[in-house]
Amino acid sequence: MLTRLRTDIVTSVLEPGTRLKFADMTKRYDVGIGTLREALSQLSSEGFVTVEVGKGFKVAPVSAEELVEITDHFINFEKRAVREAIEHGDDDWEANIVAVHHRLSLIEGLPWERRMERHSEWVERHRDFHEAIVAACQGRWLFRLRSIMFDQLDRYRFVTKRAPEGLGGRKYEEHGEIMAATLARDADLASSLIEHHIRDTSERAIKLL
Repeated sequence: MLTRLRTDIVTSVLEPGTRLKFADMTKRYDVGIGTLREALSQLSSEGFVTVEVGKGFKVAPVSAEELVEITDHFINFEKRAVREAIEHGDDDWEANIVAVHHRLSLIEGLPWERRMERHSEWVERHRDFHEAIVAACQGRWLFRLRSIMFDQLDRYRFVTKRAPEGLGGRKYEEHGEIMAATLARDADLASSLIEHHIRDTSERAIKLL
């Protein structure tokens, strides 16, 4: 239930600022009040939900200022994670990166209209690709923290996804460049490419907020 609720917030099914009423939410997710309250408290600690005294829970708002901060934190975590992954990754790690990138490219290579028809698939494959890049990272807490920040960045991408051509542009090529640098074990280049990749997306999102 927690995963479903988080996904609904990240994908803007439950839009920023939406009041989360217990009566509606228990029916929607078919859970008891205790389970729902626990899930909302967890999501509040992750920054997806806010609590107001006397008013209850609501989906956290979005802002350009928050996106700047989230972007900085994510880039810091991601660059550290990719360096660790490059240091410790083995042949299976490399093979998985190639495989998930291929699955992602099958959608990213489509015309924009067809890609949007498969947007939910792209979201899953995009996450798989970025997780594959850092999968050999040895720091479990580092991996968890970058995952929370990734979810937050995803939320902003969904808020702005209706923009013409989305936030795409060169993302198809950038993913290939990130993969190539990672497989070449060039930590400096991979880190630089990842930072540019993320900052470009965030800067485009900020202009649309």
